[in-house]
Amino acid sequence: MNEVIEDRGVDLSTVEQEPMTDWANEPSIKDLKENIDDAEVDQDTHKNNVLRWLENRAAVRNKTEGQSNVAPKLIRKQAEWRYSSLADPFLSTPDIFNVYPTTSGDIKRARQNQLVLNKQFNTQLNKVKFIDDYVREAVDIGTVIVKLGWATEEEEVTTNVPEYQYMPDDSGMLAEHYMQLMKLRLEDPEAYADHGTPGIDHALDIYQQTGVAMFAKEVGEVSVTKIVETKNQPVLEIPPSENIIIDPSCGGDMSKAIFIGEKFKSSLAELKRDKKYSNLELININTTEDPAVVPNMTDSADIQSFKFKDSARKQFVVYTYWGEWDINGDDTTQQIVCSWVGDVCIRKELNPFPDRRPPFVEAIYMPVRESVFGEPDGELLKDNQDIIGAVTRGAIDLLAKSANSQTGMRKDMLDVTNKRLFKKGSDYEFNAVADPANGVYQHKFPEIPNSVFNMLSLQNNEAESLTGVKDYNSGIDSASLGAVASNAGRALDAAAKRELGILRRLSQGILDVGRKIIAMNAEFLSEKEVVQITDTEFIEVRRDDMAGKFDLRLVISTAEEDAKKAEELAFMLQTAGPNMDLEFSKLIWADIARLRKMPGLAERIEKYKPEPNPIEQARAEKELQLLDAQITKEIALAAKHNADAAAASGRGSKDAAQADLNQAKAAEAGGKARKHNSEADLDDQDYLQKEDGTEHRRDMEAQDRKDGNQIIQEAIKNKQENAK
Repeated sequence: MNEVIEDRGVDLSTVEQEPMTDWANEPSIKDLKENIDDAEVDQDTHKNNVLRWLENRAAVRNKTEGQSNVAPKLIRKQAEWRYSSLADPFLSTPDIFNVYPTTSGDIKRARQNQLVLNKQFNTQLNKVKFIDDYVREAVDIGTVIVKLGWATEEEEVTTNVPEYQYMPDDSGMLAEHYMQLMKLRLEDPEAYADHGTPGIDHALDIYQQTGVAMFAKEVGEVSVTKIVETKNQPVLEIPPSENIIIDPSCGGDMSKAIFIGEKFKSSLAELKRDKKYSNLELININTTEDPAVVPNMTDSADIQSFKFKDSARKQFVVYTYWGEWDINGDDTTQQIVCSWVGDVCIRKELNPFPDRRPPFVEAIYMPVRESVFGEPDGELLKDNQDIIGAVTRGAIDLLAKSANSQTGMRKDMLDVTNKRLFKKGSDYEFNAVADPANGVYQHKFPEIPNSVFNMLSLQNNEAESLTGVKDYNSGIDSASLGAVASNAGRALDAAAKRELGILRRLSQGILDVGRKIIAMNAEFLSEKEVVQITDTEFIEVRRDDMAGKFDLRLVISTAEEDAKKAEELAFMLQTAGPNMDLEFSKLIWADIARLRKMPGLAERIEKYKPEPNPIEQARAEKELQLLDAQITKEIALAAKHNADAAAASGRGSKDAAQADLNQAKAAEAGGKARKHNSEADLDDQDYLQKEDGTEHRRDMEAQDRKDGNQIIQEAIKNKQENAK
């Protein structure tokens, strides 16, 4: 490309770039590069630490002539045990994300985001490689940085499609058929796809808009060129942390960094394919920076001297600034992104990501106070590795410098002839001056002192106590804490808690990655996305239905934890016995299958419906008939008992009435008897009064009162007359 420009008489060094934006205060490359260069000076300590940690991991040492050069890789061994224990919780389940709504209106959107997010990790992002690289980067250098992006690829495709002519239908029969098709298209799109054609689709649209049924007749074919989206997905990359320059004023929290700089290698072909970059014709390939010679630039470990020669694929260094800048000159900042190669700016725009933050996520293995970078286990194990190496080399030198298996002999014990026989392994004669038991000496390896093994065991135990990693050969055990049964549990708890703390920090990084992908999905995802639910079930997710606020959680577990849960559920089944309801026991069986990493079996268990046994079914029918007969019999007996009770109740009522009548007659007879007795008593009283003079005396008293009353009346009358 450079040769083409030079043929036109253009000198790239004198080409001035026009402003790429309409910002009032557009930053220059010099301003942005100055920020990155100043921050990179403060980051030199971390870069030197990374080099030191990687050298210690590889156990690099200078060779010494005449001595053992063995260098045991204690740090590497500890790391190898750590890799799988940290990666397995992320990879042991097919879906690592659970998305929960924060409001009732986001329930459906949360479900759709969960389906899409897990589908992207399982089918588009190579989850296994990403998690392995993520864990190894964190374990090896203590810090892992994930760069997120979005990749979109389109392709022009030319196809022949049918051409249709539309004619109105006057019979009225087609309208009824179109009504059925429109209903089918709305209720069951998959079934409609088996009947529909592009012509019918357009005819249905015409009928829906105008109410006129048009007959679609195919009259030929026409070539149509359209843009087909071949790739539209998030991209995850784990760049070397040395190539990411973080604002040193962030106080140990990368989310508070005002800017983040990035160095990465690329080529003209890659930049053109990305379609985000411009001014690529101004790049002088001959003067670009080679990634292999740029200071403070970490390249792939596989590249030693390989280089592309052609201009399209020749690799060079691209610098990118992600961060805040006062683009309006009003002392307020906005998030921007700017990229350049040499002195040529190839990208300058507002941050395109929905969260308006740099597309980087960080996770720390072992935090360092007020530092944005962490430390690996190698920082703790360096001394132990050096001591183990020194002791091991000393033991090897002790053995290597011995004359093992060499035979020494007194000079005067054998003559020349017998010495020859001795070397051949034949019988020989020896001189009487020397006893062969004393005249022949067989050299062998010296015994290695016990102090060597004690020192090696001590260093291994200390290393494993520091890291909590058990290599199942020697190291952490209950004896190191005392020969008590509970100490074994204490030792395992200490190791598990430390590993759990590391796992939490790594999990938080994955959660941050998931949140950024959810935000990008709502902005950049295709309008419709088909997601597989099961082997035979698929659903269509619309991009417009994915916006909302969600709570993201990780589904991570270790094999040991899953096995323990499965055993507890199995014990619950055993305790319940065979009489447990099938529907309830299916829930436990399905959970056990999932814990044993058998999701297909779990799905079949949940959908299982037992086929009825003909014999059992017939027996059940007979038992039902018998039960019906028994119920009928009981109903009849109950009716009879009710009738008998009613009859008995009638007889009881008649007897009660007769008893009342008899009682009334008895009362009447009693009254007559009392009247008769009273009359007899009066007659007796009259007789007695006549006999004893009582009646005569009563008559006399009555006559006296009458006479007295007459005398009083006459006296009153005379008094009244005298008064006149």
